[in-house]
Amino acid sequence: MQKSVLVIGSLNLDLVIHAERIPLPGETVRGLGYEELLGGKGANQAVAAARLGASVRMGGRVGSDAYGHSLLDGLTAAGVNAAGVQVSEGPSGLAVITHAASGQNSIVVQPGANGAVTAADIVEMEFSGVGLVLLQLEIPMEAVCAAAKTARQAGVPVMLDPAPVQAFSNDLLQAVTWLTPNETEAAALTGGVFPPQETAEKLLAMGCRNVVLKLGECGAFLMGSDCEPVLVPSFAVKAVDTTAAGDCFNGAFAARLLAGDAPAEAARYANGAAAISVTRMGAQASMPSQDEVAELLENHR
Repeated sequence: MQKSVLVIGSLNLDLVIHAERIPLPGETVRGLGYEELLGGKGANQAVAAARLGASVRMGGRVGSDAYGHSLLDGLTAAGVNAAGVQVSEGPSGLAVITHAASGQNSIVVQPGANGAVTAADIVEMEFSGVGLVLLQLEIPMEAVCAAAKTARQAGVPVMLDPAPVQAFSNDLLQAVTWLTPNETEAAALTGGVFPPQETAEKLLAMGCRNVVLKLGECGAFLMGSDCEPVLVPSFAVKAVDTTAAGDCFNGAFAARLLAGDAPAEAARYANGAAAISVTRMGAQASMPSQDEVAELLENHR
């Protein structure tokens, strides 16, 4: 029986305002349009993995508002088992996103129900049959640490996306099989900007088993106990919205690791999935299908 991906993390409703550019501090710019889209780093990664063939379960919380219902419906429509998502009285998580014509974005997140996830919630989750646990930092650190500890005790590998970046203990990192920061997050964790291999070495010294540096258009750099140092190139595309590209990478990387791919092979696949995602608007709405990624990889053989 195929093992599943268990994603424990955030579910947000993304309120997206389109503008010619992201405003400077204190500046007001005129919006060019507005959308409400399904998001949240946890839910994004769950949807990405499910669309790419993985069996996926989601754990977390939504609010009792209409947004909560929409978020649950979105997971179910994507093929994610949302039985582990509880409903808290009050508002769901919200993300306010300014999307510039260049494809760049700025994001402010209001946790809502995501802030109510506790270590007790983790204890109630079922880890049997799970092949990989995906975590991010949009739920309380208490819950993240409890999830990593429980996964380690169950012998299940953990993938941690350290976003939004914040301080955490080495005890957490010692339970992490794959740490997947982008360049900004890696710089915050290591205290500076270094070449990819030096950055990876510094992160590995903190206790995690493997590192995947997500380098945007430069690709992904892998290093650790389970892979030799390697830079996996990205795919050249015209980006229209970079929202959730990193989430797409994580979901795709997890799906392919569980399918038996070697880490570098899984990273190439994940680069392809992320490349497709940035050519579309939205978070979950931008996640590609298996056929789309297969076609891109075949065309870039």
